[in-house]
Amino acid sequence: MGLAPKAPGTFGSLLGPVLVLGLFWLHLALPVYLLISLLIFLLGVYLCDRGSRLLGKDDPGEIVFDEIGAFTVVLLPVFHRPLSTDFLWVSVLAFLWFRLFDIWKPWPVRYFDRIHGGWGIMADDYVAAIYAAICLYVTLILLGWF
Repeated sequence: MGLAPKAPGTFGSLLGPVLVLGLFWLHLALPVYLLISLLIFLLGVYLCDRGSRLLGKDDPGEIVFDEIGAFTVVLLPVFHRPLSTDFLWVSVLAFLWFRLFDIWKPWPVRYFDRIHGGWGIMADDYVAAIYAAICLYVTLILLGWF
């Protein structure tokens, strides 16, 4: 995904909902899910730091672990909902909101984007994911999904 010639972050983000769907199928308790999200973040800090050093770039497009892991936050508003065909449409909305904030980088996303190494690579996407999760939640309320 990260080797896509154009918009590797966008292509990488497509795997995020797949990861979260797998976690949702496990019917985890919320604290366990949040712990897994934190562990994915910390693993990502390590992997992204190593990858950026090996590639000699601050935030290489080839690395999409940050976009994938961030979806554990983006889809938090629907954690407690039963799985159904609606998950596809919710994932599309989540994807659009996340890409908007990941590309636009409003404050403080831009601040974290300027941090070098694994922490910066992961943190800017997780902060963008918080924005996306809030907007997803509001959108779903407006659509009468809650």
